Amino acid sequence: MLLAAAGCSDGSSGGPTQRPSLRPATPIPGVSDGVFSLGVASGDPLPDGVILWTRLVTPSSGGTTLPDRDIPVDWQIATDERFTDIVQAGTQTATSVLAHSVHVDVRGLKPGRPYFYRFRAGTVLSPVGRTRTAPATSAAAAGLSFALVSCQDFQNGYWPAYNAIAADDLDLVVHVGDYIYEYDPKSRFPDRRHTTPATPGLDQLQTLDDYRARYAQYKSDPALAAAHAASAWVVTWDDHETENNYAGLTDESGDTGDKHQDPPAFARQRANAYQAYYEHMPIRVSYTPGSPDLRLYRRFAFGDLLTLNVMDTRQYRTPQPGRVPQDIGPASLGDSNTTGTMAGSEQEKWLIDGLNASRTRWNVIAQQTMMAQLHAQAVPGRGPVLANLDQNDGYVPYRTRLLSAVRDTGVRNPVILAGDIHCAWVNDLRVDFNRPETPVIGTEFVCTSISSGFFLVNEDFVRENNRLLNPHVRYFRGDKRGYTRVRVSPGEWRADQRIAETIDRRDAPVTTDATWVIEDGRPGAQQA
Repeated sequence: MLLAAAGCSDGSSGGPTQRPSLRPATPIPGVSDGVFSLGVASGDPLPDGVILWTRLVTPSSGGTTLPDRDIPVDWQIATDERFTDIVQAGTQTATSVLAHSVHVDVRGLKPGRPYFYRFRAGTVLSPVGRTRTAPATSAAAAGLSFALVSCQDFQNGYWPAYNAIAADDLDLVVHVGDYIYEYDPKSRFPDRRHTTPATPGLDQLQTLDDYRARYAQYKSDPALAAAHAASAWVVTWDDHETENNYAGLTDESGDTGDKHQDPPAFARQRANAYQAYYEHMPIRVSYTPGSPDLRLYRRFAFGDLLTLNVMDTRQYRTPQPGRVPQDIGPASLGDSNTTGTMAGSEQEKWLIDGLNASRTRWNVIAQQTMMAQLHAQAVPGRGPVLANLDQNDGYVPYRTRLLSAVRDTGVRNPVILAGDIHCAWVNDLRVDFNRPETPVIGTEFVCTSISSGFFLVNEDFVRENNRLLNPHVRYFRGDKRGYTRVRVSPGEWRADQRIAETIDRRDAPVTTDATWVIEDGRPGAQQA
């Protein structure tokens, strides 16, 4: 990263030797009001640091086009919202090759405390964001609060859940995928139609400009911008950031004609998708522009309270077994998928090594699709047992290895987080779901979607199948959009299932539908 400090430390250690200040403001041709219209964000908090993000854009209201050259961007971080106590400041170059995005890895901060930050391009100031560093390693942490979110289809409705998250005063937002959707413009809301891609009709994004425009559209939403500005985020992707239900370098099953791509062609599309993701997320990762590879799995510790393992189950997974349309097929295909993996051998080892080494009270695995077994019959009680083979049900030997490791490492209070399925769940976890008499080893929380639609036939169908085939399901609700709010203390994990009254209005109220609690040392969640 290019950092030019202005009267401050370089952010690598310690504090500034004098009061940090920005260099004098100088107008930059082509940089005008609206250049920060995608907002600001922070993420990947450490005890001594955090990533600060923004991206300069041409104002959507028109005016001067942003110059196609590198632009210096100043930044400040302070202990107060009015910036009377500035602790670090500097300048970073926003390069045109990365769409004028900025990732500042600020270090030398104090652990477990809030900070405020902002950017400046020329004479234009950005909105102010708030973030928080993680508690010191092994420090006795009193608590952690975060929102679990996923699946925000811009075209399907508005995002009142993000307004609620912005007002929640949380330490963190954990996003487990489907930040954008790749589909062509089609919405019942005139102001929510997707950007038009270079090749309409494929229902896919393909070019780098396609993906950049879609991210810019999503980030222009005021509710999402407010949620980013209110808290640090930890993010990972699922499929729609690239293409629905892709696996590694294999595109969506059932694609034919111009929609189907062989692995070399799909690698080019994935490179465009991954670059745009990097350009728009507050993540501490290394990325080479134009590469189809980006290591996104990483780990965060919050004092002695909680370890958060963030996984990537798209980039390294093998194709779904059977390659059946819509990935709904016989559950036996997943049972016999002995060579399948969702994470790849290297990431599996990384996860298990981390579980073995953890000494925190709560141990969290954030990944994309439901971990628990979810079986169904087209007519409940009759016919073959089916499963969504894009979920962990398509990779049962892999899931058994992972849950066996959770059990065998003896890691304390394991919790798995997921999204993807557009409805909320609380599930008991067992190594073998077909043996309900065996011990519960942990709990899974699956958040409902921010706005993406429910697609599992209907709620009664799901509830009846759960009664007959899925006794480990403790809670299910599919008719409402929202998020899961979690407050963790040394003694308990408390999860509120938050639901929006409707996504037809930006200002719809958000309430708590149910609260589930896990007590320290007692596997399994109980309704409060």
